[in-house]
Amino acid sequence: MTQTKPLQGKNVLISGGSRNLGEAVARRMALLGAGLVINHWQDGEKAEELGRSLAAEGHKVTVAEANVSDSAQVTKMVTAATQSIGPIDILIHCAGPFAMTPFTEMTEQEWDTILGVNLKAAYLLAKALSPAMKQRGWGRIILMSAGSAFIRTHSIYGLAKSSVIHLTESLAVELGPEITVNAIAPGQILESAAIMDSYETGFSEKATQAAPLKRLVTRSEVAEMMALICTSPAMQSVTGHTFVMDGGWRLTA
Repeated sequence: MTQTKPLQGKNVLISGGSRNLGEAVARRMALLGAGLVINHWQDGEKAEELGRSLAAEGHKVTVAEANVSDSAQVTKMVTAATQSIGPIDILIHCAGPFAMTPFTEMTEQEWDTILGVNLKAAYLLAKALSPAMKQRGWGRIILMSAGSAFIRTHSIYGLAKSSVIHLTESLAVELGPEITVNAIAPGQILESAAIMDSYETGFSEKATQAAPLKRLVTRSEVAEMMALICTSPAMQSVTGHTFVMDGGWRLTA
């Protein structure tokens, strides 16, 4: 018999889980039966609304506010979440603000914020959650890179997302065999195309036309890849890999 809820009994912490890609991931993980820790930072109304919606559908969910680039807040969040919902089996790090200010014009604060949430937070969350995963003998860590990692015109964001790939590979070496660590690098996500075009006029159209598949990846497709990493038997031997989901755009960029 096919198991319709393969993550029943497991819990997932989703950083930046209150909106956009994070929300899509939360809804997909809930359908797989996972208990949810929806992390947000200063987005309480949206996070609570999503939490109520999922709870009303019968899903186990808790909402946790924390700046995941701050070690004390990460520790506090993980402790509270574990007490509320149980051990965390899966980490999905979706939080990741964008910026493409030229390095020579960038403020130190912007450097710290972009690298802090995209990169440092991945290290802090993995450090906080991996010991218990290893002790229980199973865990999944999924980090978010981006197509920006492969080009050199997206400044600090590209640097952060390129570094996430390195961190993914290093953590995979450190945390096996109990835990797999993988990353996903979407190209421009369809639902966020207008936001990106406000930074770089026409970027999404150029990315679409440059991609062999002539389309942009969707949030639901990224969430489905995460579902496969967490549930597919074929993924049990995959670790340290970055799944590029960009319709082939990187081949021509």
